Amino acid sequence: MPLENTGNKFPLHFLGERLEFPPADQANQDGLLAVGGDLSTERLLLAYKSGIFPWFTEDALILWWSPDPRMVLFPEKIKISKSMCKVMRDKRFELTQNTCFEAVVEACSLAERKGQQGTWITEKMKLAYSELFKKGYARSYEVWDNRKLVGGLYGVDLGHIFCGESMFSLVPNASKFAFIKLAQELGKKRYRLIDCQVYTTHLESLGAEDIPRKKFLEILKT
Repeated sequence: MPLENTGNKFPLHFLGERLEFPPADQANQDGLLAVGGDLSTERLLLAYKSGIFPWFTEDALILWWSPDPRMVLFPEKIKISKSMCKVMRDKRFELTQNTCFEAVVEACSLAERKGQQGTWITEKMKLAYSELFKKGYARSYEVWDNRKLVGGLYGVDLGHIFCGESMFSLVPNASKFAFIKLAQELGKKRYRLIDCQVYTTHLESLGAEDIPRKKFLEILKT
């Protein structure tokens, strides 16, 4: 059901029980495409395969987004600074995968982010992504320092694209370490890209770039 969306070419859609989304290119100028629906595994997978992701605050309707441009990292373009090369050579950090997914999500929800109040990783989101993980569709990378969890990231794995959701760092360089390791692994496996969703200077410093949504959707469907 479309809702009025003044000033934009397409109406904002309200989702009911039916498992569907409007085309991603019908999002408004801010990237907002639809409202409502649920966070079932089936709907989340359909969303990610369609270039759409949820992003909303506690006690609010679920908001579905598909921004243009789209921030992505092509694995072969990962940038590793001289200081990070030293960090990786020193072998201070230990990396694991999928050993404590829920702990990584919780840590991401508690991470303080510049210019942001609260978190979009609501209790509903935690439960939904935990289900994705149990069913083999979500992954986490964990970074350890002296057996203490100090950083990590998580996201949804589509087999040729990794949809990054969030990362955290309790000590300098821990999240960068996880992201670089992720990019290196996915590059070896010939993944097309890592979806970073929206622009940040931090991601740009690691080699991520904005591409048109149309190009992103074409790669997604390959």
